[in-house]
Amino acid sequence: MTEPRSLKFDWNALPTLTPQLEGTGGTIRTVLEDFRVDEIPLYPFSGEGEFLFVRLEKQGHNTNHLMGELCNQLGIEPKKVGVAGLKDRHAITTQWMSLPAKLEKHLGNFQLEGVRILETARHDNKLGMGHLQGNRFEIRVRGAARPSERSEGHFRQDASETPERAQAVLDLLLERGLPNYFGPQRFGVDGRNAEEGLKLIKNKMRGGGSIPLKRFLVSAVQSQIFNAFVAARLERDIFVRLLEGDMAKKHDTGGVFKVLDAELETPRAQRGEVSALGTLFGRKAKPLGGEAGSLEREILASFSLEPEDFSSRLGDRRLTRVFITHASLEGTEDGYWLRFDLPRGSFATSVLRELTKTAVDSADESSSEEENTLESSSEA
Repeated sequence: MTEPRSLKFDWNALPTLTPQLEGTGGTIRTVLEDFRVDEIPLYPFSGEGEFLFVRLEKQGHNTNHLMGELCNQLGIEPKKVGVAGLKDRHAITTQWMSLPAKLEKHLGNFQLEGVRILETARHDNKLGMGHLQGNRFEIRVRGAARPSERSEGHFRQDASETPERAQAVLDLLLERGLPNYFGPQRFGVDGRNAEEGLKLIKNKMRGGGSIPLKRFLVSAVQSQIFNAFVAARLERDIFVRLLEGDMAKKHDTGGVFKVLDAELETPRAQRGEVSALGTLFGRKAKPLGGEAGSLEREILASFSLEPEDFSSRLGDRRLTRVFITHASLEGTEDGYWLRFDLPRGSFATSVLRELTKTAVDSADESSSEEENTLESSSEA
């Protein structure tokens, strides 16, 4: 009997889009200022209403800690505060939060080291999780060098051709799209969240831990299966193609459709107009059919899992690729600055890994990319 595949997260087990292009190497987050994330709102604010939207810049605090301080200092319950995404403390980040408008007169008294209030606006509705278009990243890569210049795990400080190498990779990503992998943040510091989630699945969700924790661990299993689906499409040269039975999404309108004629629809995928969706299994996310369904079943079986194992989850679908926008690259004395936008739910580590060809930030990025995690809610 074949042993099931490991659910432990390992960047090295996931192919890149650009294996034929040299990486730059390098490190990120040498200092806090090397990594900046700015939230991009989903909609314009109305300018009136019973909710006060506050844009904050923070460093050294994650979103949950900042929310706790706001609640303590303003004397409100956590459920009264709305956020669109989660940001970690290992970056300079800006994000919007919503509060009851009646607290506006008290907001000037709020003080927390490393936090600044940048602007406020009124709106009719509370800010909800996922109510963001995406995130804008500004990241410095230091210590870049050719792979051949690695020495005992380090990179020598010779980066004269680094911007050109990075630009070549970036150009291909802009043309063909980014593999929309879930990054290491979803799988825990040791990469074993999915293994813990599998134990819960096999025990019918019985066991210790809070309900939110159980959901998070099972979502790691969903995420690892999705990653394997994306990886298989890359390995089999069907990443920019569509298969019969695929569910696909239009990038301009968000419309979703079933692929009945792969030969007819694939040119649209190759032009970047549409992309295949992968399944985050659950009650409402039915398995794919046709050729795409065969691939999906093969991957599930490799983990000794079936769709019915995810009956505790609602399920969802997620784009197998996304497109980077507003990208630019600027060389420095030992590397480069990289600036780009990603849609909600996508991980900057996937971009950095393509450029550096290293397992970027595997140990700790928690949510700085944003819950940018599952494409929909924590119920997926």
